[in-house]
Amino acid sequence: MKKKIIIALILICLTLVILAIPQINLYLAGAKKTLNNQDVEFYFRGNLETNELAELLIKEGFLKDKEGFLKVANYKRLKKSKLSAGKYIIKAKTPIRHLLNGFTLNSKGNGNAEVEVDVTFNNCRDIYQLCGKVAKNLMLDSSLLATYITSDECLSKYDFTLEQLPSLFLPNTYKMYWDTDEKAFVERMAKEFKQFWTTERKNKIKSIGLESPSQVVTLASIVYSEQSRNPSEWPIIAGLYLNRINKGIKLQSDPTFKFCWGNALDSVQRLTFEHRDKDCPYNTYIYSGLPPGPICIPPVKVVDAVLNREKNEFLFLIAKPDYSGLHDFSVDYSKHSFLAKKYSQWLVSEGIR
Repeated sequence: MKKKIIIALILICLTLVILAIPQINLYLAGAKKTLNNQDVEFYFRGNLETNELAELLIKEGFLKDKEGFLKVANYKRLKKSKLSAGKYIIKAKTPIRHLLNGFTLNSKGNGNAEVEVDVTFNNCRDIYQLCGKVAKNLMLDSSLLATYITSDECLSKYDFTLEQLPSLFLPNTYKMYWDTDEKAFVERMAKEFKQFWTTERKNKIKSIGLESPSQVVTLASIVYSEQSRNPSEWPIIAGLYLNRINKGIKLQSDPTFKFCWGNALDSVQRLTFEHRDKDCPYNTYIYSGLPPGPICIPPVKVVDAVLNREKNEFLFLIAKPDYSGLHDFSVDYSKHSFLAKKYSQWLVSEGIR
């Protein structure tokens, strides 16, 4: 009897061991660690089944044991619909179970271990340059982004004309997930726009004689195109152009007619009357008031400089005859004409033609 009991116990133990082997193997597979000895960035474009993800991780040098990886993935019932694209930091010697948990989509629509990236854009001439810079930071095609931003759907949703649209984008560095799509990107920019245009800033728009944020940004784009080197002049130039607007005088800003030429005048050092004759809505030598939209996407500090413009009586500006990047300002045309002639003579003396 005692012998039978011992045999039965042995059989029970063997059965338990046999039953436990898959769980033990699963545990051991999940406990295996990645091969990297330091933290490494990993960009995952998503839309891959777990076996394809395993092959990618092997190719990138993180794994050797594909079978163990898939065993843990199958136990977790992971499919490509549950794996989130994005940027990840795979820490040194990460256990496989933690690695898979990190790729798993959560309720917020991101991977559990997904990290944000810096999205920076500044010094953009237009929407297309902006899209090119943004596409360098996100998993986005620049042409797809540009197509959406300029679409009727987008313009209608955010209530901008195509010309005003650059006003929506405030140059800065933003934290976003790498797999942010075109709609989410613009939604984020609209949120930033709304937060920037506080009640205080909106109240200043009327006080300086303008009507909307897009008009302020349009004027800021002209100010910045006139003076990108010396911020101290921004409020002065803003005050000058507002004086001209309020007096019904054409802005006659060289950067506006230069904008009409696209990139054709980028290498031209000296602009002439011939260049000014180009007929387009942005040419403030031909058309009164502000252009229909910004001629570049100016920094927010220039926008604030316009809102806090200097109260002066200047109507004219001309570059100083030196390489300082500063300007001479004047109230009457006779003085401006004298300064302009002096500047023209300096250009000739410097061989700038």
